[in-house]
Amino acid sequence: MTQMDETDNTVLQRVFGDEALMEVNVDLSVVLGRTLLRVYQLLKLGRGAVVELNQLLNDPVEILANEIPIAKGEVIVTDEGYIGVKITELLTSQKGSGGSLVSKSAVGSFGK
Repeated sequence: MTQMDETDNTVLQRVFGDEALMEVNVDLSVVLGRTLLRVYQLLKLGRGAVVELNQLLNDPVEILANEIPIAKGEVIVTDEGYIGVKITELLTSQKGSGGSLVSKSAVGSFGK
């Protein structure tokens, strides 16, 4: 089975078919890092303020779908000047499968 066959054969596609999946809205976000700020610190922030995150430049970023972690990746800049995320690891479901990590490689780009 090829990598494409594995990714095309998801539970949702088997249950609903391809057409139903095309109509589902998913809020996709990438977590570049995290930090804790007190309210007074947040209120002091102004234009051009820099907030230090707990993540190093080359650390993997977390990719969320509807606020659920689905993958990890690395931030890239495309030839056209867009910021993107290269998916380096896909996370399996936390229910039933024990939440193990499956390593697959894919590339996805996001707008500026």
